[in-house]
Amino acid sequence: MGISRDSRHKHYKTGGRSNVSIKKRKYEMGRPATPCKLGPKRVRVVRCRGGNKKYRALRLDAGNYAWGSENIAKKVRILDVVYNATSNELVRTKTLLKNTVVQIDAHPFMQYYQKKYGVDLGRKKKG
Repeated sequence: MGISRDSRHKHYKTGGRSNVSIKKRKYEMGRPATPCKLGPKRVRVVRCRGGNKKYRALRLDAGNYAWGSENIAKKVRILDVVYNATSNELVRTKTLLKNTVVQIDAHPFMQYYQKKYGVDLGRKKKG
């Protein structure tokens, strides 16, 4: 059957069906979704229309994360998938999607804070 991104199968604005008298075309082609998992970096190159390339991440172990109030972003390691509102299955299989809550290694952010303010984060003061 194949995955197609055509619009010939849709209804007219009036609600009527359109007769499909054309075969599927290569430029209407779609590809199956490949969700990214947590693991050692594995990226595959996908050839696209016009000979362009897309890079499909199959597994990742790091990402760019921002600290909004400090206005900085750092590349940090992803340690674990903690929560996903869509399904617990995605947490169990450690699937990385948009809006997934992950646990990261905050060491680069702590180094930045120490350098800028001279305060060690994560340590309680004695007193």
